[in-house]
Amino acid sequence: MTTTSTAYTAARTTARLDALVASVREAVGQGLPPDLTAYLVGERLAPHLGAADLLTEEQQEPDPATYRQHLLHAEHDGSFSVVALVWLPGQRTSVHDHVSWCTTGVHTGEERERRYRLVPATREVAAHLVATDDVVNPRGAVCGFAPPGDIHRVWNACADLAISLHVYGADISRIGSSVRRVYDLPADR
Repeated sequence: MTTTSTAYTAARTTARLDALVASVREAVGQGLPPDLTAYLVGERLAPHLGAADLLTEEQQEPDPATYRQHLLHAEHDGSFSVVALVWLPGQRTSVHDHVSWCTTGVHTGEERERRYRLVPATREVAAHLVATDDVVNPRGAVCGFAPPGDIHRVWNACADLAISLHVYGADISRIGSSVRRVYDLPADR
């Protein structure tokens, strides 16, 4: 299993990040179903991706051992969190799913993602994963999802640093991770 380096210290902020958080707050406050919330948050996130004034230098620092998670904001009522994931080339997550809806956007670099479907065990076949999609997410790409059906692995396959912003419908500062379950099952493809 891949471990993550996590920075949960009180993060400095930028005016652009404050504007993003206010916009996400308004979207989440509409009380829409999780999949629609993820979509609406993606519309709010997209215009900020790639902007030089979004993150501080500290919020862009990688970890040489594994991808690094910087908590940028956790809403006081627990309704959402904003996290920056910083990836050096080759760093990856384990195959996992999430505790809540999530919207991601690539700020710099490029991320690759493999999505899976869980095939439950039967008398004849052990539980396993089937790869359903391979996606390349370049700078500016946004996607959103809500459980169930959000099993995936993400990695930096490019030669440069990659940074993505993730907005989760949960208080990551309290629960520590957006990951609900890690899958250590055989996978087709």
